[in-house]
Amino acid sequence: MDPATVPDTAAVERYLRGLQDRICATIETLDGKVRFERDVWQRAEGGGGQTRTLDDGAVFERAGVGFSDITGSKLPPSASAHRPELAGRGYRAMGVSLVFHPRNPYAPTVHMNVRFFIAEKPGEAAVWWFGGGFDLTPYYGFD
Repeated sequence: MDPATVPDTAAVERYLRGLQDRICATIETLDGKVRFERDVWQRAEGGGGQTRTLDDGAVFERAGVGFSDITGSKLPPSASAHRPELAGRGYRAMGVSLVFHPRNPYAPTVHMNVRFFIAEKPGEAAVWWFGGGFDLTPYYGFD
């Protein structure tokens, strides 16, 4: 991969922080009863983030929206198991994740995450990718 194709990580961070802001603002408006509380945290090895939680709302019993931006000196073995060429690289991982538990038992629990990873090693091209997922977990199943 050509190093010139490495994304602007500051722009990715701005987008993901903005995504957290937009999701929280929309949920607060929809719920109308409570607001998210914020918890800023730091990671000893590098980076940190902000977790926002909403409890006992009108629509959501509990909701959480987290932003993280962490760094490390070496990818964990699980991260390079299927891509051994990445072993030993330093990394940066950013993302937004959420879990919503609605009050209505017929509305599913929601889980979502979006992630950006970049693995770097001096003298070699950076390797980066986006990932994530989304799922709905019903309380009551219907045929």
